[in-house]
Amino acid sequence: MSSFILWLSGILGFDDSKAEARLAAKRAARAEAREIRMKELERQQKEVEERPEKDFAEKGSRNMPSLSAATLASLGGTSSRRGSGDTSISVDTEASMREIKDSLAEVEEKYKKAMVSNAQLDNEKMNFMYQVDTLKDALLELEEQLAESRRQYEEKNKEFERQKHAHSVLQFQFAEAKEALKQREEMLAKHGIILNSEITTNGEPLDHLSHVSHLGSPKVPQEEINALKSSSDGTLDIRLKNLVDERECLLEQIKKLKGQLEERQKNGKLENVRSEEDILENGTDIHVLDLQRDANRQISDLKFKLAKSEQEITALEQNVIRLEGQVSRYKSAAENAERVEDELKAESKPKRWGGSPEGPSPGPWLEGHDSWTP
Repeated sequence: MSSFILWLSGILGFDDSKAEARLAAKRAARAEAREIRMKELERQQKEVEERPEKDFAEKGSRNMPSLSAATLASLGGTSSRRGSGDTSISVDTEASMREIKDSLAEVEEKYKKAMVSNAQLDNEKMNFMYQVDTLKDALLELEEQLAESRRQYEEKNKEFERQKHAHSVLQFQFAEAKEALKQREEMLAKHGIILNSEITTNGEPLDHLSHVSHLGSPKVPQEEINALKSSSDGTLDIRLKNLVDERECLLEQIKKLKGQLEERQKNGKLENVRSEEDILENGTDIHVLDLQRDANRQISDLKFKLAKSEQEITALEQNVIRLEGQVSRYKSAAENAERVEDELKAESKPKRWGGSPEGPSPGPWLEGHDSWTP
């Protein structure tokens, strides 16, 4: 694609250079023609200026024989008529010369005005031709800008479609995460577990669970939450439910064992009046001690299992907090996608209508091109 763009830009640059060369050649030819025209006009003006002088000299040479003949004829007449004839001839000659000069001045004035008007018309013609060339270049530039605008519009439209698809995917993921979070909150509320988040003095977050059970169950420690979060088999809600059920079963077993131990202790108190030697010799009391040791061992095992379940619950709660962070990130990403979608919509509207809210209004120079709306 980049090579095609470089090739196209090279062709356009070559065409621009050829157009500039043609325009420069036209301008040089016009300047040369203008110089030749001005020289021709100067030559014609000199000829026009010299022509009246030649005509006047020729008229004078033609009038000289007639004047000499009239003079010779007048010499044969009386002396009084000679003086009056000379005066009339000189007056006629001066009047004709004055008329010739006036007509010559008038012709010269008309010629100068015609030359000035011709020069002005020639300049206007050159200006109009230059304006036509400039408008052609502007038309080519506008066509290129139109093609570039259409290409950018297509790219923006494709980008908008991609962003729209990504936005729909993020919305779907956000809905799934929100539903999972809602189910988790319902499960925690069902078992009386309340989430709290505190900040330590060094700025690190400290997450823990405070359990408020409907049956008065004890507080769940942090190890149980960590163990619950680190469990990897099954979904989050199923693991939470299983661990809570197991914890309740263990608590019931502990209560039963404590009750049995109390009964054994009560039975043992009745025989504590005997001496220590009798207690050691009595097999029943030794059996009671064995039962107490077994009960203590079972209690310690149950406590270990309870601590392990507390660790699992703690791990599961950390996983819940992590999912909450993912939900917040998905939410922010969805908001960003919506904002990008709105920006792309706002950008695509001026591109589609050419920046005018009333729609495109193509001029006569757009005749023969495709319609504006792609």
